[in-house]
Amino acid sequence: MNVMSVPLSPGEVRRYARHLALPEVGRAGQERLLRSRVLCVGAGGLGSPLLLYLAAAGVGTIGVMDDDVVDVSNLQRQVLFGEGDLGRPKAVAARERLRLLNPLVTVEARVERFGPENALGAVSAYDVVADGSDNFATRYLVNDACVLAGRPNAHASVYRFEGQAAVFAARGGACYRCLFPDPPEAGAVPSCVEGGVLGVLPGLLGAIQATEVLKLLLGAGEPLVDRLLTVDALTMSFRTIRTRRDPACAVCGDTPTLRTVEEAATACGLPPAGATVTAEELDARLRSGDPPLVLDVRDPWETSHGILPGSLVIPLRELAARVAEVPPERDVVVVCEAGRRSLRALATLRASGRTRAASLEGGLARHRERVDPGFPLPY
Repeated sequence: MNVMSVPLSPGEVRRYARHLALPEVGRAGQERLLRSRVLCVGAGGLGSPLLLYLAAAGVGTIGVMDDDVVDVSNLQRQVLFGEGDLGRPKAVAARERLRLLNPLVTVEARVERFGPENALGAVSAYDVVADGSDNFATRYLVNDACVLAGRPNAHASVYRFEGQAAVFAARGGACYRCLFPDPPEAGAVPSCVEGGVLGVLPGLLGAIQATEVLKLLLGAGEPLVDRLLTVDALTMSFRTIRTRRDPACAVCGDTPTLRTVEEAATACGLPPAGATVTAEELDARLRSGDPPLVLDVRDPWETSHGILPGSLVIPLRELAARVAEVPPERDVVVVCEAGRRSLRALATLRASGRTRAASLEGGLARHRERVDPGFPLPY
């Protein structure tokens, strides 16, 4: 953190008056916030309230890292955006919204995916990282990069009516891998696209995340280090589970085996290079003179709503027994609802020698979002 003093202007004194009245913050604490840097990975359901409260609190520099664009299905929970933002990069739309809220802070819009090529550099450039990602591969990579860079990770996640929050990778504290050593198999856990999420729940967990970030920056209170806070919105119950650093942890343990971001990436469940194609790439290839075979691995009740023209439909649970139906000499793009089951199918295809197969990144939901708004999906 930059230690150079940033005196409060008269306008800032008025804006942050309620903070200045708190003994735990005061003028010194507010000046500390103004010279702090926070990276938010993801500007979605969790990122929306998180970013709004960090900007309102006067965190001096906020990095917003997200390569996605705003879709109408986001508006049910991503309160940072409105209909005028549809189709715009989330990071850019977030920067404009936050500037309206507080023009005194700097917002860095990073329209890029958090990945092995940029993870360590991005994390190292900030004082605290707030993980609002929506998939396990990124979640593990954020954790590992934070451990390697020595940056605390204010984590939160949501699913249906439940959520959890914690501070990982703080000095001497547990990291995400201490609790969950390995990511689940791709597609084993339904995404929010597939399983749904109560729209207000990310607001609750994102506000908790923002609270933890501010406590870390201020050195105030007791952050959720070595504690996992779980929330059940249906019963409106909160539970705190004590955790501790695992000496055998692969990334933060006494003898770590994941010592570089490249080593960590292979253990994060990230697809190998060339294993995915974007919705735009698939659309261009389908319009070309040599289109790939589209393999749809969704269940029949899903494909009954509609499929991409010419698709071969084999439900994922049947693929191992029917893999011979997929021509080994063809380029194949596997599709599903959100891009998770297709990664499991991809592993099956590649294990059978079909090395020219790839998975549609983000699934048919991403196809509808970026290519064909009228594509029929059951959700």
